Amino acid sequence: MSLRILFQDEALVAIDKPSGFHVHPPEDEQSRISKHVNCLAILRDQIQTYLYPVHRIDVATSGVVVFALTPEAAKAVAAQFQARTARKTYYCVVRGWVDDEGCFDHPLRSMKDDEKDLEAQTSFQSLARIELPTAIGKYETARYSLVEVAPHTGRYHQIRRHFARGGHPLLGDSVHGNGEHNRFFRNELKLASLMLKAHRLAITHPHSGAVLHLESRWSGKWHKVFDLFGVCPTRY
Repeated sequence: MSLRILFQDEALVAIDKPSGFHVHPPEDEQSRISKHVNCLAILRDQIQTYLYPVHRIDVATSGVVVFALTPEAAKAVAAQFQARTARKTYYCVVRGWVDDEGCFDHPLRSMKDDEKDLEAQTSFQSLARIELPTAIGKYETARYSLVEVAPHTGRYHQIRRHFARGGHPLLGDSVHGNGEHNRFFRNELKLASLMLKAHRLAITHPHSGAVLHLESRWSGKWHKVFDLFGVCPTRY
């Protein structure tokens, strides 16, 4: 297998990570994964060079991921994520009708330290809403929103946890989501995986200093979502 390369030069390489693939092996040595779902290993073999991870996205999330090709580039780009100057744009489908725009500013419990809450902010903008004539749970109809999201911090499952806490879990989320709505999307709409896409990333190139705009491609699943909502986020 080969990964779709979105950008490559002497300092960086960006890929379009598929859903279900790890960016790199888990830090816990007890949690081994196959090389066939390890983007770091796949890409290293594909371009025949050593790679340095600088950030990651969830296994279930698809979209833009950047690796560095030198230690210096890795340090410079990682610093942008730590300083929150890297601009990230996600798209998701959630249960219910969310506000036109807003920001979740709720601390999230650290996954490494169960006693520690970490600062976390997620801005969002509702792009489209639909109401389907299907009774699910206590409601006579099923309401959903297509949302553009900008996470300002990078906590574990941040977008998924924030929207679930706000009463609008992401569709296809088997951990924080709603099983009834997930089954409806999977069985009736044939949309089975997590409805979350890391679509755009803007970082400063470590050598030139220019802003590098990286953009993932939309898969057939997302074109189906856009048809369902009657809108395509590329217009925004």
